[in-house]
Parts: sequence; structure tokens; C-alpha cells
Amino acid sequence: MSRLQGVAGQGPRRGFRAERADDITAVPQGLLKAARKSGQLNLSGRNLSEVPQCVWRINVDVLEEANQNLLFSAAERWWEQTDLTKLVISNNKLQVLSDDLRLLPALTVLDIHDNQLTSLPSAIRELENLQKLNVSHNKLKILPEEVTNLKNLKGLYLQHNELSCLPEGFEQLSSLEDLDLSNNLLTAVPGSFSSLSSLMRLNLSSNQLKNLPAEISRMKNEITLLQSLERLDLSNNDISSLPCSLGNLPLKFLALEGNPLRTIRREIINKGTQEVLKYLRSKIKDDGPTHNDSAPDTTAMTLPSESRVNVHAIVALKLLDYSDKQTTLIPDEVFDAVKSNVVTSVNFSKNQLCEIPKRIMELKETVSDVNLGFNKLSFVPLELCMLQKLTFLDLRNNFLNSLPEDMKSLIRLQTINLSFNRFKVLPEVLYHIPTLESILISNNQVGSLDPQKMKMMENLMTLDLQNNDLLQIPPELGNCVSLRTLLLDGNPFRVPRAAILMKGTAAVLEYLRDRIPT
Repeated sequence: MSRLQGVAGQGPRRGFRAERADDITAVPQGLLKAARKSGQLNLSGRNLSEVPQCVWRINVDVLEEANQNLLFSAAERWWEQTDLTKLVISNNKLQVLSDDLRLLPALTVLDIHDNQLTSLPSAIRELENLQKLNVSHNKLKILPEEVTNLKNLKGLYLQHNELSCLPEGFEQLSSLEDLDLSNNLLTAVPGSFSSLSSLMRLNLSSNQLKNLPAEISRMKNEITLLQSLERLDLSNNDISSLPCSLGNLPLKFLALEGNPLRTIRREIINKGTQEVLKYLRSKIKDDGPTHNDSAPDTTAMTLPSESRVNVHAIVALKLLDYSDKQTTLIPDEVFDAVKSNVVTSVNFSKNQLCEIPKRIMELKETVSDVNLGFNKLSFVPLELCMLQKLTFLDLRNNFLNSLPEDMKSLIRLQTINLSFNRFKVLPEVLYHIPTLESILISNNQVGSLDPQKMKMMENLMTLDLQNNDLLQIPPELGNCVSLRTLLLDGNPFRVPRAAILMKGTAAVLEYLRDRIPT
């Protein structure tokens, strides 16, 4: 307790009795006494709009109470109390954290997920012993650079916030093993990420990343960065190419679904992580990254300022690209530019389209990859259903609430991205497309699905249902043994509990199967 005496001296005991009276209903004295013995305090789900002072002062007040012989019985000797090391305040209504958290310097775990925090106090830098910080499912717009001072941090969980950028200085987090930044608004990540030598798991899924840090691209055949990285999730971003040097990382799992990748054939991606890494390694030149490694996308896919249509992309990459123009219509000259060339990919994302252009049907003999994400589409027309060679369809971030039955004619479709739309049920037609391998339908309002029909989808390997309105998970879903990735976080169901979800897809499916009524 001597370590806290200096802290106690900084803050006099003004208003102590009043604070204790106000806080007692939110934090019963029995809970505080138990926490002083165990070093752990769980205040999850108590409808708190602020953290009571008695929590911040839980160890400071021990000394003051002892000096005044308050509240201590013979069985509660003050010298046997322990510093608070774990504080859980998740699932409350907190909008701000006080700088008083510096009064808990012994904390190793701070869990404040599922609140309404928009920022973190700069005093967080004083939690020098912190090993796990969970601020997921809040409203953080900025991450203070003070977080990068937490030298002992092993787990940092920031998923489901509103972060659009990150501070420099991540290289200081030399102990960091687990970093989750999924479901934010990131368009780039700091180059300092490549210096996280202890990092084992990095989740960057469901952001707006266009590429990886240049530091990774500059790596040659010898790895000097990210030596421990085993899991890298890049799914649901805007990444069109990967640096070949990524193949040198010791990855056991690499997720790429939901990206408009152009430089790796989809059949290679479908073969799994090791085949992708092998392919990337095969493209590394002996003298390190060259023009062919790092530049094709920027030279071949970027529109010259004086040109409306990228003819070079059509010829060299078989790509019809008219994205990020904020246009409400695709001009005829875009389709006219195709002429007799073969086009296998179409990218009309990031516009203001309310309708899919009818002329897309002209490409039905060749096109296999269509990206219409980030538009204002409210329906899918018959013309799209006629692209019978389609294998990849990106419709995320639109206004869709249903899909037409005619989509059953897409007999080669393998991946469909419907994230950030307005679906209330899993579209019926998807059950009737047997070739589907990945269904990405996170951040909708899906409240039900049919596990019996889903069981018939023998090729389905990835099902992303994060952030929907599922009140219960049908146990029969456990029979969908083909699933390799089942994502359920962010739904209001009570079981399976988070501890089960964290164990991964196989454990969740086994849990569900065990609960199927006999």
C-alpha cells in the first residue's frame, strides 16, 4: 500500500462521506470490500453514466479509513488489502472517463467495452502496469498518443469505434501481442506497425484501407519486422493489391475476403493462407521489390487527370474502372471504351448510383468480378442476374433490404458482400446458390436465419453476421460443419457467451451442436 500513499497525499479527502453516500447504491460496500481483497472489481451492466469516486479511490481511501478507524473490523485488517489490478466497467452508459484513473496505478486489466466513450483521458499513460485495454464498441474518434506509452500492454482492443486515424508511436508498444482495430473508419495504418516485434494477432477488417504500410512493401527476403505475426485479418477493406514481401511473414491465417484484389487470382485466394503466401513469395525478385511488385495498381488503375476512362486498365488488367467519382450515372463512353477488349472485372464503387447501369449486361460473357459498393442502390435489377460468370459481387454500403429470386441464375457466385445495408433477414435466394463460399452480411438488421437450409450449402466456409439483431443463435447452426469462419460479435443474443465466441468457429459450432434438442 505504500506506493499509494503519495497519491493519497495529492488528493485530500474532501467530500468523502458525501461521495460514499451517493455511490453506495451503484457500488455496494460489500463489493468494494471483496475487491480490496481480490484485487478485482466487476461493475459490468450497472447502468452507470459515470464511474463513482469510490471506485477510483478504492485503494486511496483504505489508508484514510485505517487512520480514522472507519469501516474496518478485526477481520478486515487494512494491511492485508491488495491494490486493484482488474477493473471491468463494460456494458454501461459512460461517456467520459475521469483523469482520476491515475489513482489506480496497479491496474493490469481495464475493460470498458460497450459504453459511449468518445475519447480517453491523457492520464491513461500513468497506468504503467496495464497489460490489457478493451475499449471496443464505443464511439472513439481519436486515440490519444498517450496510449503508446503503455510499455507493458499485451492486448489492445479498439474494434467497433469511429477511428479514422491512429497516432504515431506504436513502435513503443514492444510487448503488444494482440491488436484489434476492426470495424472502424481507417484509411491507413501507421508504418510503425511494422516494428511490433511481439505482435501475434492483428485484425484490420472492415475498415477503408487501400493498401498496407510502405514499410512492409520495402521488405526484402529477410524478415526484420513483425517476426511473431500469426494472424492477419484484412477482410472487408478496399485493398486492390498486396506487397509480395507479405509472403515472408510467418502467418498461419490471412483473411482477404471482401477486397477488390486484382493482382492475385481468386482461385489462389480460395486455396487458403499458405497458397497465397507461396504465390506472393514466388513474385519477389532477387533484388527486392521492383516496379512490378509495388506499382502496377497505381500506374495501371489510376485515371490520368485529363482522361475520363482508364483505357490502359481495360487493356492491361481487363478492368473497367469508374470508381470514386461521386457520379449518379455511368457515362456511355465508359462502356464504349471496352470495344472488343475482354473485361473480367468491373468497379463502379464509391459513387452515388441509385440504379445499376443496364449496359452492364453487355459484359455478361466475360465479367466475373463486380464491385458496386458505397453507392445508393435500393434494388438489384434483372441485368445483374444475367452475369452468369459472376464469382465475386460486392454490394456493401448501399440501401438494399432484399435480393431478387432471379439471382439463383448466378450459378458460379462464390462471394457476396452485403455488409452495411438494411437486410432484416438473410435473403432467401442465397440458400439456393450452392456455389457460395462466403456471405458477408455484417452491420445490417438481420434477426433470423434458417439453419436447415444453410446446412445444405455445402461450400459455405465464411459467414459474417456481426452487428445484426440476432436475439438467439439456433443450435442447429452447429450442423453447418463446412463453416470455417463464423462471426457473430455485436448481436444482442445472450448465448453463446463471449468466452465461447473467443475460442473460434469450431468451438462455437461444437457448443451449438451440444444444445440441439434430442
